[in-house]
Amino acid sequence: MSATDPAAFLRDLFSAALAAADPARTVPGHLPPAPPGRTVVIGAGKAAAAMARAVEESWAGPLDGLVVTRYGHGVTCRRIEVVEAAHPVPDAAGRDAARRILHMVSGLTADDLVLCLISGGGSALLSLPAPGLSLDNKQAVNRALLKSGADIAQMNCVRKHLSAIKGGRLAAAAAPARVAALIISDVPGDDPATIASGPTVADPTTFADARAILERYGIAPPPAVAAHLAAAVDETPKPGDARLAGARATVIACPQDSLEAAAARARAAGVEPVILGDAIEGEAREVARVMAGIARQVARHGQPAAAPCVLLSGGETTVTVRGHGRGGRNAEFLLALAIALDGARGIHALACDTDGIDGTEDNAGAILGPDTLRRAEAAGLEPKACLADNDGYGVFKSLGDLVMTGPTLTNVNDFRAVLVLERKRDRVQSP
Repeated sequence: MSATDPAAFLRDLFSAALAAADPARTVPGHLPPAPPGRTVVIGAGKAAAAMARAVEESWAGPLDGLVVTRYGHGVTCRRIEVVEAAHPVPDAAGRDAARRILHMVSGLTADDLVLCLISGGGSALLSLPAPGLSLDNKQAVNRALLKSGADIAQMNCVRKHLSAIKGGRLAAAAAPARVAALIISDVPGDDPATIASGPTVADPTTFADARAILERYGIAPPPAVAAHLAAAVDETPKPGDARLAGARATVIACPQDSLEAAAARARAAGVEPVILGDAIEGEAREVARVMAGIARQVARHGQPAAAPCVLLSGGETTVTVRGHGRGGRNAEFLLALAIALDGARGIHALACDTDGIDGTEDNAGAILGPDTLRRAEAAGLEPKACLADNDGYGVFKSLGDLVMTGPTLTNVNDFRAVLVLERKRDRVQSP
């Protein structure tokens, strides 16, 4: 694949990124030895079903269990039950699956093994309200957080303190059994305590932290939630908790792995890759302005690399929703990038969520070229007004530039690639 067809080239880089995070490739080499007793497989996340299938295909001994994944992300397994539930706002199916998982790991012995398969999305999917709270309470807080602009670590801090299973509580319930968590990371920094709200990992955050986050973003929770956070009873297990002594967490795939795979593919095609970071956060439109500035620097000055080059980045941007359009953080990023580039020659870009779903829409993301703004305006759209209305999806759908993959059965967060093909001519010096 060469960069003579920019759209195909960018899609090929995305395919390489997805392949690097495929559970069939990443799970088998990290499976622990079989225990003398039972092996119970549990898990949650958008990749959980594919991870469970990979376990079944590589595990020689007996096992059973249950994993919960997003609707449409299930696969057929023989010995591990797969339940589908709602994301990003939890539903009763996820709550009931979480309750069953907690029951499955209770009463085990030191001879038993709990194999926990965790991936992005697990926080919403593994949703068991703390005593005294209802599913409606958690749904209300979750919706508010999703619209607030809070980052994933902040959202998961709050979720842990409204949960009966997150923030290390699952591993505590499984003690004294050995707990081996295999994790596909979708969060900046790859912290197991943040991924899916860390159900098997000690939690350094507190009820006070959760209250401060809601206050910072002006979120007024339901009275039952406010009372629960104020009472601060039954804090999450902290580092050093004896109940977590037998729990181990291993990150088996992460955004950096996928960026490096895409970089290798670009290099093979004769395009210099520049990895800008695997943990880039911030408002999608602000990140877009920065990326536009770097792309222009490449085009004007050949820095930090000479064209042709591709700027690769991962992480999770946020969108503070103020409009009424159909968005997704990757569509928002690309629309803001198109506006910032203003038709600059030779610059193309792709931004996609590696789970195949950009926010709550049916696309993974979208793709843009130097003619995106012109084509949008010719179609009767006003790009700046669409951005103000958080309607990036609507723009790229009208142009036929959405990237549609369906569920990819993995999740290492967002993948962005900005391809700069040309360097502007040097400025002519006046005599």
